[in-house]
Amino acid sequence: MKKTCLAVLTVLLLAVSCTEKAPVSQLTESGLDKKNFETEVNGKKVGLFVLKNTNGMEVCVTNYGGRIVSVLVPDKDGNKKDVVIGFDSIQDYINVPGNNYGAAIGRYGNRIGNGTFELDGVKYDLPKNNFGHTLHGGDKGFHTVVFDANQIDDKTIELTYLSKDGEEGFPGNLKTKITYTLKDDNAIDIKYEAETDKPTVVNLTNHTYFNMDGDPDSKNTDWLLMLNADNYTPVDSTFMTTGEILPVEGTDMDFRTPTAIGARIDNYDFVQLKNGKGYDHNWVLNTGGDINKIAATLESTKTGIVLETYTTEPGLQFYAGNFMDGKDKGKKGKANQHRAAVCLETQKYPDTPNKKDWPSATLRPGEKYTSETIYKFSVKK
Repeated sequence: MKKTCLAVLTVLLLAVSCTEKAPVSQLTESGLDKKNFETEVNGKKVGLFVLKNTNGMEVCVTNYGGRIVSVLVPDKDGNKKDVVIGFDSIQDYINVPGNNYGAAIGRYGNRIGNGTFELDGVKYDLPKNNFGHTLHGGDKGFHTVVFDANQIDDKTIELTYLSKDGEEGFPGNLKTKITYTLKDDNAIDIKYEAETDKPTVVNLTNHTYFNMDGDPDSKNTDWLLMLNADNYTPVDSTFMTTGEILPVEGTDMDFRTPTAIGARIDNYDFVQLKNGKGYDHNWVLNTGGDINKIAATLESTKTGIVLETYTTEPGLQFYAGNFMDGKDKGKKGKANQHRAAVCLETQKYPDTPNKKDWPSATLRPGEKYTSETIYKFSVKK
């Protein structure tokens, strides 16, 4: 009898042990399986963190690259749509070369000309990973690192990362904190902070690919865009800013009133659209760094979903997904099609470290870098 009981107990313990070790599927409301994000990258734990507000809005964030993976919001009919293009697992994010889908971008968002800059008489050389320039922090930008994650509550997560002196050629040990907070007014509030022990340059932003139809098969051409900007910074054929600041008045860059993205995007007779392969430019905002003034609005006439962007930054890069080519298989195996999304990257102007008259990106010891961007969702019925 004792042997029988012992055998039964052993089987039960083994069953419990196996149950504990087996991965358990935990689906988010947007359909992501959390177990597909639970792994280790470069020896650090990665996971998927879910934020929810009182309206039932859901935002999913992973600490791999500080990425916004999904944003679930209601459309004009009350149906919830995931308005972010991305992937179903960490491995998918890792496997796409140079991918920055949804990521936190640093140390320097956008481009630094010829992969070099000078600060206090010292020249710094950076990786040249884009037409001879440094793009989005170099080969190992913040989109490739694992942040330490601390989920404060159901609505807030803090991500921290120490970028060591010399990482990707940048000077100084840079302590960075990014806080994502989902507000009850359906706003995603992103706050950036950084401190350094050597003079350096910092320009942090977010590279979420927004699809306002909640459908990766749709195009962005019919979405209405407003950019609160009288001027923009033109680029050459290598996507580098020329140093000029030009008026949008009378050009295809004028989005001061809501305009369909596709209305002029393929007018390659206009050299800026030819150089950018469409829209991939920095606009000089009229907001003066006031977080309460609207920098941009984006609206789908199909779903009625509206995105308002607010920022303390002087510029905003509007990228229309010109290099999306359908080769990347996104959520549920659907291809991320050409121009199926829009990025609204709030920022210092591109190549600011080499253009002394532009708003400074320099951070010195004893100072604190701060920046804030709000992406607020609503519905127009």
